[in-house]
Amino acid sequence: MYFNTYRHKRLLPGLLFGLLLLACQPSREDKLTIATAANMQFAMENIIAEFTETTGIACETAISSSGKLTAQIEEGAPFDIFISADMKYPTRLFTEGLSLEEPKVYAYGKLVLWSMIDNLEPSIERLTDPEIHHVALANPKTAPYGAAAVQVLEKYQLQEALQAKMVYGESISQTNQFIISRAAELGFTAKSVVLSPQMKGKGKWKDIDMELYSPIAQGVVILKHRDQNLEAAKQFYDFLFSRQGKDILSEFGYEVGQEISQE
Repeated sequence: MYFNTYRHKRLLPGLLFGLLLLACQPSREDKLTIATAANMQFAMENIIAEFTETTGIACETAISSSGKLTAQIEEGAPFDIFISADMKYPTRLFTEGLSLEEPKVYAYGKLVLWSMIDNLEPSIERLTDPEIHHVALANPKTAPYGAAAVQVLEKYQLQEALQAKMVYGESISQTNQFIISRAAELGFTAKSVVLSPQMKGKGKWKDIDMELYSPIAQGVVILKHRDQNLEAAKQFYDFLFSRQGKDILSEFGYEVGQEISQE
C-alpha cells in the first residue's frame, strides 16, 4: 500500500491540534446543572453570571415547578443542586437520602397580583368583576406560589366564586405566559418576575399582604447524583448565601433576613 508521507506529515500537526482542543473543552460533567423553581428563573440568570465570572465554573439550569423537578430528581435526573420554591420538596429529597444535608432557607418569596390589561388596576376586589373572565395561578399541587394564591383566595372566601375563572399554569413560567398574552386578565405570580429586567415596567402589579399566606420559605439542597461535581456544587451553594448572592436576591424582591445570612 502506498502512503503519501509528505501529505501525512502536513496533516499530523492539524490532527494533534484538534485533539488538544477537544481535551481542553470542559466535559458536560464539569458543568453544574441546577434544577431551578420557575419563580427563580430571572434571579438565577444574574446569580449564575456572577458566580461563573467569579469562579470560572459554568452552569446550566433546568426550570420547572418545584414538584415536577422533585419527581425528576427522584427518577434519577442528573442535577447537582435543587433550588426550590419551598421547603417541603427539598425536605422530601433529604428524607429519601437524595441530598447531602437538610435543606436550608435561602430566601422568602413574595406574591403579587399582575395584569397586562390597560387601565386595569390589580386588586383582590377586581377578581369578581364580570369583565374579568380568567384569573391565572400556578398549579397549587406542584407550585408553592400557586398554593399561596389559593390560601389568599380562601382567606377572602373567593375560591368557589372564582372557580369557573381560574386557569392553572404548570409553573409560574406558564402562569406568566397566561398573563403576558392577556389570556388571563389578572394573575398571581412571584414578585421576582415583575421586578426582573425582562418584565420590569410591563403591566401593573400589586403586592399581596404577606399575612394572607404562609411564608414562602425557599430551600436549597446539594444532590448526591453526581459526586464528580460535588466541590463545584458546594461553591455555588456558598455563593448563594454570600453577600453577592443575597444582594441579587434582594434586587428581585426576595426577603433575605439575618436568619439566613452567612457572612
